[in-house]
Amino acid sequence: MNSVSQFSDATLDPPVRGFLHRPESPSGDTLIITHGAGGNAQSGLLVAVAEALAGAGFTVLRCDLPFRQLRRIGPPRPGEAARDRAGLNNAIAAFRKLVSGRIFIGGQSYGGRQASMLLAEPTNSRKDADGLLLLSYPLHAPGRPDQPRTQHLPKLQVSTLFVHGTRDPFGSIDEIEAARKLIPVKTDLLIVEGAGHDLGFKGKSKREELPGAVREKFSDFFRL
Repeated sequence: MNSVSQFSDATLDPPVRGFLHRPESPSGDTLIITHGAGGNAQSGLLVAVAEALAGAGFTVLRCDLPFRQLRRIGPPRPGEAARDRAGLNNAIAAFRKLVSGRIFIGGQSYGGRQASMLLAEPTNSRKDADGLLLLSYPLHAPGRPDQPRTQHLPKLQVSTLFVHGTRDPFGSIDEIEAARKLIPVKTDLLIVEGAGHDLGFKGKSKREELPGAVREKFSDFFRL
């Protein structure tokens, strides 16, 4: 049976904190996944995806970004994004010492955006990761398609899997497809019919089939 425990490394600045899923039969690979601007590591979507991938042999860390470690509620403040990326970088560094296999990172909305921006930075300023999972990537603010958040995508050099709902106001499927073309390496898209930005996980609501679909797509895309 998979186990879940709290994880913390306060020797790093920013510190790494979250919940660690240890699979019964580990593959050696790890996924570090984080939350959106209004959420935390205990969001229903992250828990469900982590459990599904742990069932496929992944060690999974659901981590709280540095801004959430400081404040229980509220969005990140202007100027905090760089520190949030540094926190993800530290999480990669911590797990490079703990696991032997590949390390993937990603997240929902804001968390996924920060993960992608981290991996687009010059390699001398960040740790390497082996792939990227973007749940509900926020291509633009609702109603503002004229202000796309895609400037860094051409600098990505890791395979990237998008998971996106057909009713997401932060970007249409056509806009996600256009964004994929900006990335110079392999990408894929799992379309979630009828889902909004929460991918069917809002409050106590759960889109039961989604975690399994993510696990299947992820495993196929990264050839696990």
